[in-house]
Amino acid sequence: MNMVRYRPWNSLEQMRQEMDRLFEDMNEREESGGLVASDWVPAVDIRDEANQWLIHADIPGVKPEDIEVGMENGVLTIKGERKEEKTEGEGEYKRTERIRGSFFRRFTLPDTADAENIRARCDNGVLEVNIPKQAKSQPRRITVES
Repeated sequence: MNMVRYRPWNSLEQMRQEMDRLFEDMNEREESGGLVASDWVPAVDIRDEANQWLIHADIPGVKPEDIEVGMENGVLTIKGERKEEKTEGEGEYKRTERIRGSFFRRFTLPDTADAENIRARCDNGVLEVNIPKQAKSQPRRITVES
């Protein structure tokens, strides 16, 4: 018999993450004037590295030409659409769980983001956005002349 470690907080952590996504989605709808801005919201991971931030968004089934990444007034916007697949043949769906339609995410970037050099690429259903950091200005000592 295998021993399994009981972790009671895993369920609560998962519920907290889902609630965070729900409230984030509600905030995005309010910012867009109360209109529904998207049919679905892709999950993202944001990583802070020494010289850049990386955003990975799960967007399986979305073609790169159907994705738009933009930057305006310190806000990075990712939007696009997962289109309906055309199928020919007999039969009909008994169950559909994959969401189709438009998606929309916004991220406020810090002042140290280098907006001119942001790059995005899509590979295997994952959108990767590289946001370089600006070089920090180094403090220097100024000599006082007499």
